Amino acid sequence: MAAHDDEILGKAYDSRLMRRLIGYLRPYWGRALLALAAIIVGVGFQLAQPVLVKRAIDQHIATGDLRGVGVVALLYLGTLIGAFVAEFVQTTTLQMLGQRIMYDLRRQVYDHLQRLDLAYYDRNPVGRLMTRVTSDVDAINDLFTSGVVSVFGDLLSLCGIIAVLVSLDWRLALLTFCVLPLILMVTQWFRRNVRESYREVRTWVSRLNAFLQENLTGMATVQLFRREGRAFEEFQRVNGEHRDANLRSIYYYAVFYPAIELIGALSTALILWFGGGWVLGGTLTIGTLVAFTQYAQRFFRPISDMSEKFNLLQAAMASSERLFGLLDTPVRISDSGALGPGPSALTNAREEGGVAPSIAQGPRSKAADRPALGAGRIVVDDVSFAYNPGVDVLKHVSFTVEPGQRIGIVGATGSGKSTLINLLLRFYDVTSGRITLDGRDLREMTLADLRSHFALVLQDVYLFSGTIAGNIRLGRDDISDARVRAAAEAVHADVFIRDLPQGYDTPVAERGATLSVGQKQLLSFARALAFDPQILILDEATSSVDTETENLIRDALHVLMAGRTTIAIAHRLSTIQDMDRILVLHRGELREAGTHQELLALRGIYHRLYELQYQGHMPAPQGT
Repeated sequence: MAAHDDEILGKAYDSRLMRRLIGYLRPYWGRALLALAAIIVGVGFQLAQPVLVKRAIDQHIATGDLRGVGVVALLYLGTLIGAFVAEFVQTTTLQMLGQRIMYDLRRQVYDHLQRLDLAYYDRNPVGRLMTRVTSDVDAINDLFTSGVVSVFGDLLSLCGIIAVLVSLDWRLALLTFCVLPLILMVTQWFRRNVRESYREVRTWVSRLNAFLQENLTGMATVQLFRREGRAFEEFQRVNGEHRDANLRSIYYYAVFYPAIELIGALSTALILWFGGGWVLGGTLTIGTLVAFTQYAQRFFRPISDMSEKFNLLQAAMASSERLFGLLDTPVRISDSGALGPGPSALTNAREEGGVAPSIAQGPRSKAADRPALGAGRIVVDDVSFAYNPGVDVLKHVSFTVEPGQRIGIVGATGSGKSTLINLLLRFYDVTSGRITLDGRDLREMTLADLRSHFALVLQDVYLFSGTIAGNIRLGRDDISDARVRAAAEAVHADVFIRDLPQGYDTPVAERGATLSVGQKQLLSFARALAFDPQILILDEATSSVDTETENLIRDALHVLMAGRTTIAIAHRLSTIQDMDRILVLHRGELREAGTHQELLALRGIYHRLYELQYQGHMPAPQGT
């Protein structure tokens, strides 16, 4: 999605986009036809009313037939009731239709957003995507509730009035039509200016959403660095531009509608001037003149309505172009995979032949000798990856993780540690090489199957609104309360949970704002353990926890990692010293691999990292 996609104006009418929009009507054709029928019936009742007035005046009032006047009055009352019922059916049906279409469209957009790869979110601000799901869908709803079907009613009403005017008296009809050039001039001016005004409003709405999302999410940083004043000034600027764009739009509406009324009044004055003379001359009845006046007043209403609906159509075309652009964004990480004809389920462990070099394989660890609780053999085979073409973040990385083995990954910032985890979970696909799990290329597996074998604990823990227990089970009905409590106890999270007012039922604020960093990380551990993963991934999981809490977590992890494949990324080397094997990444390359003592003995990159962290009190390497 382009950075300036909110400024897309597009065509006033695009048949390709309209066909796709009409497709959302298909499940509700019955309702659409009912609304169309109500519009036709309502137009018929409205067209009949001036004719009844003409009949009452010419045939009954002029002749003194009061009984006939009563009959016509009852018929007129019937047309009013009929028009009311038709309008009621039309309005309720179209509004219900619009709400259902809006529901379907939002559901489709959100479903697609959930399946898009993380690279898409790297390129597109959340505020802009929120505008797609909210404001743009609302614009399309307006099209269905006030545009597609009801514009047919305006056209039908306009054609009906023209036909009746010509049939009543062609001379007065020409007088009515003589103001049409003025109508066209005003309408064209209105459409041209409101079209540009609408584009500005949409642009500033999107920028306002993006600004609010970014600054409200980062309010702690704003307050910490005392940026409230500058942020408020920027908000004032964006909010002011949005206000001014709306005011310009209001100006055009304020000129357009009175201008239409003025032109309509001019037409009525011409009808009364010339028609009155013809009545006095005996060439026109008074009833015809009155009916003509009423029709002339109604003649300009559908013209102004269609001018406004043109703007609804313009808005819907621009919004649909953006929405369909989002929906047409290909899902690059999908179950169809990049290899083979389709997805396959995880298979049993199979032998992998010599794909990892000796630096990564290293001597067989104790973890590899003990029986694993289940499969979980990972092979990273000559993997390279680039977020941007030509700039490799990982370069020809190869290593093997045996089932039940505990692997630590270290390296300087930007060395590719977290990128490697993203590739393991298929948040991104490798640029070259391959990664296999139990002999199956990750790209041949369904995403649900692949990710069901992993649990990921991140440094920045994300909690959802809900309860403590709800954030541990994350909607999994098969995770019982007992299992939730057992997981919390295993990582010592139950210590602080029991002190909360409602225990496991305590509400969690947005993003866990009422919990400390350590408490949120403990909940993240409990969440991962409740899902009982085959492979546990820790990405700087203890970097923000105090020493006492870290010791509690490490005690729990020693028990939980037994027989479970574990990959831990850490800057603090103390958290991975007892791992079966440690991989050292440097500038996207796997440079060293071995146990803690073996890597210290090499006196290479790992040794330098160790010195930096323990300078002044580094113990001498053992076993050298």
